[in-house]
This record gives sequence, structure tokens and C-alpha cells, in this order.
Amino acid sequence: MTAYLKASASALLLLATAACSTYYEVPIETPLQPKLDVGRFQRILVAGFVAGGTDDVDTNLETARLLRSQLRSESRLEVIDAEVLDLLTVAESQDDGFDDNGNGNGNGNGGSHENGGDGLDAEERSDLSEEDLEEFEHIFANVSYWRQLGEEHQNPLIVTGTVHFTPHQRSGMVTREREIYDEFGRRMVRPVRAYRDRSGFVLSPTFIFIDGRTGITLYTERHREEVLYDVTHNTPALSSYFELMDRLLPSFLGALADQSIRGTRIMLK
Repeated sequence: MTAYLKASASALLLLATAACSTYYEVPIETPLQPKLDVGRFQRILVAGFVAGGTDDVDTNLETARLLRSQLRSESRLEVIDAEVLDLLTVAESQDDGFDDNGNGNGNGNGGSHENGGDGLDAEERSDLSEEDLEEFEHIFANVSYWRQLGEEHQNPLIVTGTVHFTPHQRSGMVTREREIYDEFGRRMVRPVRAYRDRSGFVLSPTFIFIDGRTGITLYTERHREEVLYDVTHNTPALSSYFELMDRLLPSFLGALADQSIRGTRIMLK
């Protein structure tokens, strides 16, 4: 009986202490290290991308502009304002043969960064699949090309890669919230499953970071995001592109700059 009374007293004391305590939230910030060491670079060049998919959006130009804008506000590196290269055309003009050091040894202009030839027209580019773009990725192995480009811009960190943006359709069951009222007029919301046709876009970018001094690839990051709407929802392609890029930007910036996760902790006073 004595033990029971002691336990009861301890419980009452704990409840009394808790009742007199004040809880409050304390903001905390956890730093994250960048995925890539950019300490030796002072400048960064978003050169351009091998792009394909819908011709409703110039994803090469828009991606370069967007990344440059974000880097100006989120990175300590000086962003180089240069013409965005049409790397799909450049890749077409280069041979895919390289020596053991990754230098171009074909008959194409592997050592030049100038656009060459007429290249694919807009319709042909819009028909390119993700697999088709892979055939042009040999350009990223041409270290002499990137080394020359780097020399012209004071050996910056170079950002390049591929971007594929294309319409997408999918049908299936989706969950919707439906408002109903009972016999007393009270409003309720219930989930309802229904079959819907939906359309949207898929964005598949690959970001490649190259050392402008050596022409060697330092880091590669691949993404794939999609967004779907009801077929009655007429969303412009450019709006969907920016919506999808917004999801990817934290990861892209996290490769270059120190970031932090913000949260809160509950403290007892």
C-alpha cells in the first residue's frame, strides 16, 4: 500500500510540474554541405544544354536564363553573362571519337565551340526522345572543347547537360474531395475515387558540372519530374516548365552552395 501511495504522489507531482511549465518553439537551422567543392572557382558559366522535346518552350534558353538568375542570388560565384550555346547543333558537328584523354580526334570541329551547320529544325527537335538525346552526349566527353571554352572565360566552373521537356498523358483513378450535406443540412467533405483523363508535361534534365581549366566532368545530377492536370485544365507549357523547374532548383543549388534546413524544436521552460 505504501508503494502505491508513493507512486501516486510521484505522478501527482509530475502532473503539477507539467501544469506549471511553459512550452515554446525554438527555431533551429541545420547546415548542409554542398555536393561539389567549388572553393577554387571564382566564376561560373551556364553554357547551354542539349535540348529536345516540345517546341512550345525553348528549354535550352529558358533553363540557362533561370539557372543564371538563381545563381546570381544564391551563389557567391560570379555568373558570366555570355551567349547561350546551341549545344545540340554543336554536338551534331562533332565526331563521337575521342582519344584516351577525351580529346576529339574525329573530323568534326571538336575543338571549337562555334555552332556549325544548319542542324535539326524545330520539328525534328520536338520529335527527339530522351533516348535520342543520349546520342549527343558524346560532347560532354570532349575535354578539349570544354577546356577551350574555359580558357575564353577565365577557367570558370561550367554548367551544361541535357534537358528534355515533352507533353504527357495518363488516365487512371484519382481521389477528389466532394462536398455533401446530411439530412440536417450539415456540410461534410468525403473523398471520392473517379476515373480521369489527365494531361501535362514531363521534364527530364541532366546537370553536368565541368572544370573549365581541365575540361573534365566533376559531377553529374539527373532528375525527372512530371505534372498532370485535368484535360479541361488548359495550362501553358511555359508555366508547367517553370513549375517543374521550381521543384529541381533546391537540388541544383545544393550542389554548389551551402544550404540549411530550417525547423523548430519544442523546449520546456
